[in-house]
Amino acid sequence: MTILEELTPIFQEVFDDDGIVLTRQTTADDIDAWDSLSHMNLIMAVELKFKVRFALGELQSMKNVGELADLVEKKSK
Repeated sequence: MTILEELTPIFQEVFDDDGIVLTRQTTADDIDAWDSLSHMNLIMAVELKFKVRFALGELQSMKNVGELADLVEKKSK
């Protein structure tokens, strides 16, 4: 299973939308409920699931879900 596939149920739960299908190009603009509060909930859920911690600078530079997946992969090694 790819990290993108593992991220999908996290996004579906955080945003309460089982219809979310992630691609590497998915951004906050693509998900209606994605605001600053849900973003923090999402990051915490991802950190818990993959047992990683993100630095604030890393989060601010992310442009899409693909970059999030790459960062999770890098930190998981």
